[in-house]
Amino acid sequence: MGVEIPYPEILNIFEAFIVHVESAARFRTIGILPRWFPPSLSSADPQEFVQRSFFLQCFLHAAEEFWQTHDQGALHSGLWSEPALMGDESHLEATALIQERQRFLIVQHYLPEMVTLQPVLQKAREDHLAHGKERDVQQHQLAESEQIRDEVTAVLDHLQLAVVMINEAGAMTYASPTVSHLFSLKPHMLVGGLWTEILPWTAEQCRQVEEQRTLPDGRRASVAVSLKKNHKPWLDLEVEVHDDPRDPRRTILFLKDRTEVENLRRQLIGPAHFEKLIGKSPAMQTIYQKIQDIAPVDVPVLIQGETGTGKELVAQALHRLSDRKDRPFVAINCAGLTDSLLGSQLFGHKRGAFTGAVNDHEGFFEAAEGGILFLDEIGDMPLTIQTTLLRVLQEGEIIRLGESRPRKVDVRVLAATHQHLEELVEKGAFRSDLLYRIRVARLHLPPLRERREDIPLLSEAFLGQARVITRKYDVREIAPDAMQALLRYHWPGNVRELKSTFDYALIHCHGTYIQSSDLPPEIGGSAPSVPLVSSRSSSRNEREEILSALEQARGKRAQAAKLLGMSRSTLYRRLGELGISPEECSP
Repeated sequence: MGVEIPYPEILNIFEAFIVHVESAARFRTIGILPRWFPPSLSSADPQEFVQRSFFLQCFLHAAEEFWQTHDQGALHSGLWSEPALMGDESHLEATALIQERQRFLIVQHYLPEMVTLQPVLQKAREDHLAHGKERDVQQHQLAESEQIRDEVTAVLDHLQLAVVMINEAGAMTYASPTVSHLFSLKPHMLVGGLWTEILPWTAEQCRQVEEQRTLPDGRRASVAVSLKKNHKPWLDLEVEVHDDPRDPRRTILFLKDRTEVENLRRQLIGPAHFEKLIGKSPAMQTIYQKIQDIAPVDVPVLIQGETGTGKELVAQALHRLSDRKDRPFVAINCAGLTDSLLGSQLFGHKRGAFTGAVNDHEGFFEAAEGGILFLDEIGDMPLTIQTTLLRVLQEGEIIRLGESRPRKVDVRVLAATHQHLEELVEKGAFRSDLLYRIRVARLHLPPLRERREDIPLLSEAFLGQARVITRKYDVREIAPDAMQALLRYHWPGNVRELKSTFDYALIHCHGTYIQSSDLPPEIGGSAPSVPLVSSRSSSRNEREEILSALEQARGKRAQAAKLLGMSRSTLYRRLGELGISPEECSP
């Protein structure tokens, strides 16, 4: 009588060879053959598999006795290997099952990496078969080996140690029970595939872990992995990467659950990271909240702040938290471009529209269809382009240069500037109607000098990035005198300047700590730690301010622009508008 198995395809996910034992000489395969089934066999007949496996024949003698004396239950063989049959060093394990008087034989397959204990169990099995006179001793070793295996697994689970083993090809070969609990995944889902595809981490998190795998064991650092649901963290891990002591080509990941610690820290100091922004100061907490409030509302946004404060990072955060997150994010810097070039980049052009236009060209508005277009330094946009942009925002359509047919576009516009647009409106350099159109929602980023409590957090993040860029993995700390210098400095270039400072410091550092002598001279040396240039709110006029910056920069326009908090192209334009001659620019 045959056995009907409901939904037999369910059995296939276990990758097991399942046989209904109808009699001592009659077997019938249930489901399909697993992928590991020995290719050396001439057929899929389970009888041939049994006849070719010496161990399985021996086990079936024990199984027959078990089936005759039990009404239900299971008898396990333990692990064994047969390279001659399987063609490799993989392991097999058989189970004799009886249920409602029906007899089954189940054979499961394990890769060598999945056997995490010493091969005591294998040796005990082989000796047991080869030396029947030592049966009692070998049975004791077998029981002891199985107990060790169970105890190791139990200890890992009891201590909540999440352990993942990865082979040289990047496939997961073992995951402790805690890993299954952490990620709410079934155990069979955690083995066999690439770890980058199985573990629910972002591509960036996987990249950071993979980067540590390529380093020598003594130079590795732990990687912080935070998983989020509804944009809020629900699981915080610290990942340690180690070589497998049995084979350095393989890797062991230790996942430490730090969720409770991080939750307590967030309650005490608030979130220190939001998207790609870093900071725990009250000013940044306000920015984080405003981003969450503004992102879902599909209106233009004006982001203001000094150069280097992270305006593009805010734009990217707005994109990722909006309903357009799955559509393009396109950024363009409006500074330093001519009317025709900027118009062509924004709206596209038709072939022959101007000299050099040899093909039809799709502009950034069309490239960002359905997504977000980020217009950086919009204060430097020429007036003619401002007029065209205003029409696009009002009508939702663009006209390529050289064409007359309008094209509908669905794009959300985010704009950013370090300038005071109201002052530009008064001077006639910026359209007031465009200003009102783009600042439906507003964000103002504070300069770094107004949130100095964030400098240690930012420093820690930039130190980690600089270590990777310079490959100086032994540099792990910032000396107190260096941190004091960082805290005292005025930071005219804001967060961007702080990041560059750590790239500089790591290049010059020859120890394990960053000293003040490793910092740029204007920060760690005897240079004054007061503002080099007065702020825009100073009573001095702009001409005097620019001349002062040029004098302090010894005529170097790029450095002067940095001190003034503006782009080089903006400085050149202002020099012409204010009538500052080249002679006045020289030291």
